[in-house]
Formats: sequence, C-alpha cells, structure tokens
Amino acid sequence: MSTDAFVPSPTRYADTTYRRVGRSGVQLPPISLGFWQNFGEDREPQTLRSIVRRAFDLGVTHFDLANNYGPPPGSAETHVGRILAQDFGHHRDEIVVSTKAGYRMWPGPYGDGGSRKYLLNSLDQSLRRLGLGHVDIFYHHREDPETPLEETMAALDHAVRSGRAQYVGISNYSPERTRQAAEILADLGTPLLIHQPSYSMFNRHIENGLVEVAEDLGIGLAAFSPLQQGLLTSKYMSGVPHGSRASGAGGSLTERQVHEPDYQTRARSLTEIAHARGQSLAQLALAWTLRNPTVTTSLVGASSVHQLEQNVATLENLAFTDEELTRIDRFAIDGTGR
Repeated sequence: MSTDAFVPSPTRYADTTYRRVGRSGVQLPPISLGFWQNFGEDREPQTLRSIVRRAFDLGVTHFDLANNYGPPPGSAETHVGRILAQDFGHHRDEIVVSTKAGYRMWPGPYGDGGSRKYLLNSLDQSLRRLGLGHVDIFYHHREDPETPLEETMAALDHAVRSGRAQYVGISNYSPERTRQAAEILADLGTPLLIHQPSYSMFNRHIENGLVEVAEDLGIGLAAFSPLQQGLLTSKYMSGVPHGSRASGAGGSLTERQVHEPDYQTRARSLTEIAHARGQSLAQLALAWTLRNPTVTTSLVGASSVHQLEQNVATLENLAFTDEELTRIDRFAIDGTGR
C-alpha cells in the first residue's frame, strides 16, 4: 500500500449541511460511508484507502461498521483500522466511527445475541481491530428475544461508562422494543442516540410505527440499504451482471428478485422520474430516504471513488415537489423485488 501522506481538502466542510441526530448534540452527514459487504479481504487495499480518503474530503465524517462486516467477519474493521492509523491520526476527532455486535461472530454460546458477555467482549475485539480506544457509537445489531432487554441495555450503558463508546444505538428493533430499550437506557442514565433500520423505496416498514416512535423519543434514524442492495440502481435493469450480489449463492439478493416483472416495471418507472430531476435512480432513492427529517443519514457502500462521488452528489438536489412524491408513491411499494 502507498505510504504517501494524506492531506485533507481544506474545503471539506464547505458544501455539506450536517443533520442533527434526534434531539442530541451530535450531527452526522446526510450521506455516511458504510462498510457492509464491500471492505472484505478480497478488496485491493489501495482502492479502499482511496475511497475513505475521498469520503472525508467530501465531508463524509461518519464511518459505519459492525463486527461481522467483511467478508470474512472482522476484516472490514481491520481494513478501516489500518486506514485510520495511516491517514487520520490527526483527524480522529473529526470522525464518527460506529460499530455493532449482535450476530454470530465466534463458535459456542458466547459469540452471538445480546448478552453482556458477548457485547462487551465483541466491542473489545472491535476496538483492537480498529486500533481505537473508543468508538463513537456502539449498536446492538438485532433484537435477541432470549436475552432480557435489561441485560442488553445495561451492557450498552456500561460500554459508555467504561469509556469504550461515547453513544449507543440499536438496529433492527421493532417500534415497541425500541421504546422499551430507550426507557431502560434513560433509567440507567445513558440516552439512546440512534436506531439503524433498513429503509428504501422498496422497503418502507419503518413508516408503520418506527418513525413516529423515533420522533417521540427524540432519536435519529440511520437508514441502511437505501439502494435495496442495488435494486434501486441501474445495475440490474438488463439482468444480473457476473460477480454482482444477485449472482452469488446464499446471498440476500437473488436472480429471481431481479427478474420479477413487478421489480422491473417499478424500477424503470422510478428511473424516468429520476431522469426528469436530473438524477440517477440511485440518487433519487437516496434523496427520497432523506426527505423525512427523522432520517439523520443514509448509509451507502462504495466499490470505487466514482461510485462514492455519485452517491454524495445526491445532496445537490434533495427537494421534492408534492407532485413528484405522489408519482414516486405509485412505484415505491414495500416488498418490491422480494
């Protein structure tokens, strides 16, 4: 990997309007860089480094990880830790680094779920891979019905009190469990900062209660998979490219989804709306998730600097007319492509 010194752009904050996370004091960029499925060991290190450098130069100050991101699990944190050490030693306080634990990471009964033992041990492992003394946000990655919620939230509270994390969040929680988690954390004295749900024009489940709960509690939402793993881009308009997520076995995106007439019709109709706005389908999809002020940020991956730049260019046009939103609603149907 190149050892050239990184000198950030002096204008990196000039064009980004940061968004407050709920009623907290922290702000995040509207587009954040996520490392799910695109920072594994099969990626060329210099490409990864170039993506992170360019993101920072564009005002993207939030890097979102999890213990199981890769592949293999843990490799994304290792890659990012190396880049942070090489390029961001003098800029750590300008960056929000988040990570998560909740899915299986190691064999046996202590490597999965929501127990205190798993969460705190996993956080310690993440900090070693990242080369950091603390993360800014530590999430419980999913509900664990077999562990008392009080135990899980107490572990998050301890992560803050022990200095391992500055804020805590949850991901993939129902509206009801989100409210319960927030109440437990409030009693412990550590507020719930943020919830990270999946949200896109083809996956609108958070509009069935979670948005209202977040508004009521004063927490932010960080939308993951706003491009529906590529379904809301031009990638699958002509079938399944070799090497794409839909071409692999065992993934969460399948060839069957891509070839469904319902998906193709809706995606092409949304593309027409996007082009009328001077945007790509991906840019329309990102802007649409950010139309609700409760959504603090949308998390995007990037396989190249160009893809990152195109995603960030979404911020040049976030405004929608009522007519556009009405047209989009005809095709932005929950469950499309599933």
